[in-house]
Amino acid sequence: MPKLGMGPVRRNQLIEAAISSLHDYGYADTTVARIAKKAGVSSGIVHHYFDGKDDLLFATMRHMLRVLRTETLNSLKQATTPRARLSAIVEANFAPSQYSPDVMSAWLALYGSARQSPNLTRILRLYDARLNSNLRHAFRQLTDQEKAVELAIGVSALIDGVWLRAALLGDDYNRDTAIHLVTSYIDGQLPNTH
Repeated sequence: MPKLGMGPVRRNQLIEAAISSLHDYGYADTTVARIAKKAGVSSGIVHHYFDGKDDLLFATMRHMLRVLRTETLNSLKQATTPRARLSAIVEANFAPSQYSPDVMSAWLALYGSARQSPNLTRILRLYDARLNSNLRHAFRQLTDQEKAVELAIGVSALIDGVWLRAALLGDDYNRDTAIHLVTSYIDGQLPNTH
């Protein structure tokens, strides 16, 4: 088995420190120095692996999207029906890896900064396209094309909205409540598919 070099290990360490810094300080006050301190390395090490704060935060968002994609793929492997696929997508978006305070803060900070960053905007569009594509695929097996598109947009907006409320308001929107709210909406739109 090939030996993992220090580069990937160090990059992951810096990404985890960036997530923690975004949680503690927000986007504007997350600096290379603060990330380096959380990682227990010098700022020079950060600059050795990344071109600066923006590059590191872009890599952080890509990392979080990879984790979400893995969660989604693992959930979908267990789904045997179109309705089960919809539940799997919802559950993946509210998976514990996506619902921790640090990760939620990081997502909020990166979302809020996307309008000023073409790279962050591009990756958010990729997330949105992937989510909508997964939802449309499942809905198309349960309803007509036009309704499938409408429902995919509605469910993706509901996922983002419930997630945002949970990130901002905390305990009133725990993971089980979040999943229940979104799946109840789906059940109301497709009452014969439980």
